[in-house]
Amino acid sequence: MQDSQYTVGDVMTRTVVALAGGATFKEIVRTMERWGVSAMPVLDGGGRVIGVVSEADLLRKEEFRAGEPDLPGQVWRPVEEARAGAATAEELMTAPAVTVHPGAGLGRAARLMAHRGVKRLPVVDDDGVLTGIVSRSDLLKVFLRSDEDIAEEVRRRLAAAPFPAPPESIRVTVREGVVTLTGRVQDTSLTPLALRLARSVEGVVDVHSSLAGPPRRPLLEPDLADEQPW
Repeated sequence: MQDSQYTVGDVMTRTVVALAGGATFKEIVRTMERWGVSAMPVLDGGGRVIGVVSEADLLRKEEFRAGEPDLPGQVWRPVEEARAGAATAEELMTAPAVTVHPGAGLGRAARLMAHRGVKRLPVVDDDGVLTGIVSRSDLLKVFLRSDEDIAEEVRRRLAAAPFPAPPESIRVTVREGVVTLTGRVQDTSLTPLALRLARSVEGVVDVHSSLAGPPRRPLLEPDLADEQPW
C-alpha cells in the first residue's frame, strides 16, 4: 500500500446539483429545497462554472423588499439593488466562483474555504468544467481511516527517514487517530523529524512522543576506575 496523498478528487462528491444561467428564481428555490443544498454552481453551455448561487444571494430579495434601509446610516449601493431585483441564476450568482482543482491537496482546499468564508467549493478541471463539489464534511473523511492503516503508514515514513538506528527501535501505536511514538533514537535531535513525519500522515489527530536517547554507558567498575597506569 502506498503512502496517502489525499487530494480533493479523492474525497469530493461527484454527483453535483448545478444550475443553468437561465434558471429562474423559483426554480432555484425549488431545487435547493428538493436536494437539501444551500448553494449551487452555475454553468455555461459548456459545463464550465461561471458563478455560484447561495441562499444569501436569494435572501437579498427579502432584505430589500421593504424599499428602504432598516438601519440608520445604511445605504444601498446600486449593484445591491440590482441584484435584489434579479430573477435568474446568472443575475443572482456571485461571480467569479471560488473553485478548486481535483488534484489540489486537502490542506489547500481547507485554507481556501477558511480564507473566502465558504462551506463548499466547486471542483473544476483545467478547462474550468465542473467535475464535482467538495464540502467541509468531505475534507473530514480522512479522519475515518483506521488506526491500523495510519500506524502502517507512519512506520513506512519513519523507515524511509535518515535515522541512524533501525526503524524497529521506534514503536508506533495509534488509538482513535492519536499516534504515540516510543523507543529510543541514537540522535535526539531527530525526534522533531519523527514527530513531523507522523503528523504529516492524513487522518492523524495528534502525536505524542515518549522517545528517549541512547542508553547511558555503564560506569567503569570502581576497582578498574581507581587503577593507575604503570
